[in-house]
Amino acid sequence: MTAPLHEPTAQAAPSAAEEVAAAEGKAVQGRSLGRIAWERLKRDKLALFGGAVVLLLILVAILAPFITKLAGQDPDVHHEDLIDPLFSTPIGSYGGMSGEHWFGVEPVNGRDIFARIVYGARISLLVGFASAMVAVVIGTVLGVLAGYFGGWLDAAISRLMDLLLSFPQLLFIIALVSVMPNEMLGLTGTGVRLFVMILVIGFFGWPYVGRVVRGQTLSLREREYVEAARSLGAGRFYILFKELLPNLVAPIIVYMTMMIPTNILTEAALSFLGVGVKPPTSSWGDMLSSAVSYYEADPMYMVIPGLAIFITVLSFNLFGDGVRDALDPKGSR
Repeated sequence: MTAPLHEPTAQAAPSAAEEVAAAEGKAVQGRSLGRIAWERLKRDKLALFGGAVVLLLILVAILAPFITKLAGQDPDVHHEDLIDPLFSTPIGSYGGMSGEHWFGVEPVNGRDIFARIVYGARISLLVGFASAMVAVVIGTVLGVLAGYFGGWLDAAISRLMDLLLSFPQLLFIIALVSVMPNEMLGLTGTGVRLFVMILVIGFFGWPYVGRVVRGQTLSLREREYVEAARSLGAGRFYILFKELLPNLVAPIIVYMTMMIPTNILTEAALSFLGVGVKPPTSSWGDMLSSAVSYYEADPMYMVIPGLAIFITVLSFNLFGDGVRDALDPKGSR
């Protein structure tokens, strides 16, 4: 049997340069915009810390009944035996802090402060998130319409934004909540006030979102891919929903993360002024308002809810700054 004329040649092994190029090409090809943003966000330790605290606060608000039951406390139970009958202040140091009452008790009635702080997180986060969603929905819709269609519609929406931005929001909310009935749309008491606060804060917040979305839409509608879709016969609503809105997600998310802490502060201010949620519903702003009369004898009663507001707002701001830097392709980080 004769040998073959040509021996099969072994395939040459790829060089090191080819392997590096292949690896780099694969890595670049597999990185989506979301992955790039996440990698940028991971490098910001302060943003990750703020996000972890925000996640912890959300879990505390959701699991408030379980947490207070585990601690053996109820936010509405009075402990008059822990109150000095002469001065109406908690017995013991640091506002009555103990192994049973971790953050002490309130003056006069002796309600557990830890339980009320935990339940107060529900009110603050509910108003913060819900009012931000209302503002984002209204602002996105009107901002996109104004920026894309232009003309008289743009002029009308822009003038409405200017009008609302010049309106005294806090005074209007105080006046509106003060005259609201105790029952409305099946809601009573605190439910009515929460509903009104969410709607009004969100309604007066949408012009800020609307301006950002309008400006981005004015820029995006002149891009090549929009012109290409238009030349291929795509309709206006197709361009709005398929071409423009996906590219507006990043600025909308960034602005929403920046709005939530502002809304939380607004809710705390309203409760501090007495037009927020109704007692005995727990609210950080209402606790601060009650602590004004006792801050000299029991300073911890003011410090603890103040720290709760400070930590919450700071965490949202740190996380929002990190999200903004991660989603901004021109960012320095």
